[in-house]
Amino acid sequence: MRRDTFLKSLAALAAAGALPPAAWASANLKMMIPANPGGGWDGTGRALGDALRDAGVASSVTFENKGGAAGAIGLAQFFNASKGDPNALMVMGAVMLGGIITGKPPVSITQLTPIARLTTEYNVFVLPANSPFKSMKEVVEQLKKDPGSVKWGGGSRGATEHIAAAQIAQLAGVSAAKINYVPFRGGGEAVAAILGGNVTIGGSGYSEFQPYIESGKMRAVGITSAQRIAGIDVPTLKEQGIDIEIGNWRGVYGAAGITPAQRDALTDMIVKATKSKAWQDALAKNNWTPALLTGKAFDEFVDRDFASLRATMVRAGMV
Repeated sequence: MRRDTFLKSLAALAAAGALPPAAWASANLKMMIPANPGGGWDGTGRALGDALRDAGVASSVTFENKGGAAGAIGLAQFFNASKGDPNALMVMGAVMLGGIITGKPPVSITQLTPIARLTTEYNVFVLPANSPFKSMKEVVEQLKKDPGSVKWGGGSRGATEHIAAAQIAQLAGVSAAKINYVPFRGGGEAVAAILGGNVTIGGSGYSEFQPYIESGKMRAVGITSAQRIAGIDVPTLKEQGIDIEIGNWRGVYGAAGITPAQRDALTDMIVKATKSKAWQDALAKNNWTPALLTGKAFDEFVDRDFASLRATMVRAGMV
């Protein structure tokens, strides 16, 4: 039997309620990672792939990276190429919502099928080891003197680190429109720019900078959590007098046009994957906070976060 015929048969059985979710393990999963290699979405997607295999709910997982425009390029490709495909997943998160708000791409996340929120991670701001600045306070003082001289490096425009930088500027009495923000298509590019001294300060999830912080190549000067996180020796912005808290959550969506039964099957696979040893190891290794949310609760969370991010970005002068 041809693979496409086989998958259609599975879909028909699942839609009729005659097939348990675990049966989907017999087909390969395809995962779109709408960012270049080396960043948080890439790490999340590949860790999830390992977990799906470890949990025994997928026989194999293949990956495709397509970075740019806060994930909008990969989003459009996934939407167009995967309609109705019950074996397709795409990594996404708060960064994509911010990019949709600022960029207004032709394809929106609302056209796909929500599956699950997976993790929350707070942004860490870092300086290269040879930076003339030693603290966030010194960066902010320079920002007040000459906003354009401070280059902020991070993910695509609208990313949570971009929002945080704009909020820091506002609290310092500097117009958010004056910040010099340099967006990168993936975490690997941002790391290279920071280490090369091409930006003044960089922001991203702790897991992306962790090896460089631990090796002394980067100096962490602030994290956007409400309080210090166990295992991460970085002062919060709040304890430095900068009243900002913002989290970067990540999750997965399914293709457009899949049936409710197919959505339930994918959701079941993801839930089982998050209980695997491989996923628990990834959480510990990357200092990710587990934040599993599925079904209607996830749908409502995304709607609320869209509205909250838009309001925050309007206040910060980004929209």
